[in-house]
Amino acid sequence: MSEATFQAADLIRIRRELHQIPEPGFQEFKTQQFLLDVIATLPQDRLTVQTWRTGVLGRVQGTGDDPRKTIGYRADMDGLPITEATSYEFRSRHEGFMHACGHDLHMTIGLGVLAHFAANPVEHDVLVLFQPAEEGPGGAEPMLASAEFSAWRPDVIFALHIAPEYPVGTVATRPGILFANTSELFVDLVGVGGHAAYPHKANDMVVAAAHLVTQLQSIVARNVDPLDSAVVTIGKIESGTKENIIADSARLEGTIRTLSLTSMNKVKARVEALVKGIETSFDCTAKLDYGSNYRQVFNNAQWAERFMDYVSTSGKANLVVCTEAMTGEDFGYFLEQIPGMMFWLGVDTPFGLHHAKLEPNEVALSVAVDVLTGFLTSVSASL
Repeated sequence: MSEATFQAADLIRIRRELHQIPEPGFQEFKTQQFLLDVIATLPQDRLTVQTWRTGVLGRVQGTGDDPRKTIGYRADMDGLPITEATSYEFRSRHEGFMHACGHDLHMTIGLGVLAHFAANPVEHDVLVLFQPAEEGPGGAEPMLASAEFSAWRPDVIFALHIAPEYPVGTVATRPGILFANTSELFVDLVGVGGHAAYPHKANDMVVAAAHLVTQLQSIVARNVDPLDSAVVTIGKIESGTKENIIADSARLEGTIRTLSLTSMNKVKARVEALVKGIETSFDCTAKLDYGSNYRQVFNNAQWAERFMDYVSTSGKANLVVCTEAMTGEDFGYFLEQIPGMMFWLGVDTPFGLHHAKLEPNEVALSVAVDVLTGFLTSVSASL
């Protein structure tokens, strides 16, 4: 591994090592240590490192006189509770966990960016943030509030996310909204259990849960402006213990996604009304919890257009002006406070995000580092 900038083989090797150690949010202890070990191999004369919980912040001091500005780049760190089913020889060593959303690539690209500027500093400071817990419970919002982040708060900030559907060598973005507002959804129903032969002496929460699921599906169809977009999905139901026992409880787990805050508030209001109706209709008690809530990823128009112009004129990648997506990303919290933008990076794989067989094309690593280092250098020259 070079002590200066990383070559393609270095990036692939780093990504494969990270791929083997996926960890849940705020438990990325091995991941943090790996990042620190790699950063320790970089030129240190202008590089300063801080840790925040299980995250890492690396700043390269610029060559210009004070006052300098700070250019931020963010990469997320955590894995997902998915059992890997890829063909890799370097599969996850952590049973039941996998980097199935590309965070291993995101971190590798962040290290590549940091390595480049440690060896080739620009006029302004460059800050690379390795943020934990993007998949949950959410690391962006508390990182923003931390003393460590406040001390090095960037003036602009950028990020990417891998996109399985785009070919390698393609990046995609747009001004304005890119990713949706998202909220988790958890509903616990409690009734009275009993023998299947005596339903009149029990209060069946399987039936209550089934009615609630059906009613929740009416929210988008009959409450959201058809010119807006929203999704209510129940992805998991748990209830009962045996075929001849009436269940005394049920748990529904799902997600809400909208392209506007107005629709998110309207959907939640309807969820709450329906849950109360289930309580009344089935004489049960219900507990509603929204879990983690993520802001929309809203690209600053000026910075999105500058990035798009750079990609179009540099020839480093093919540019696609994409439509908005219903995916969620807590990078939206950064963009709510700091101007910047996010883009999709094509990795050309038939399996989608959060799939157990996701195998991104690693050639995309060098594409991303080349695009980002060139663009961030241009940003520094124009601040």
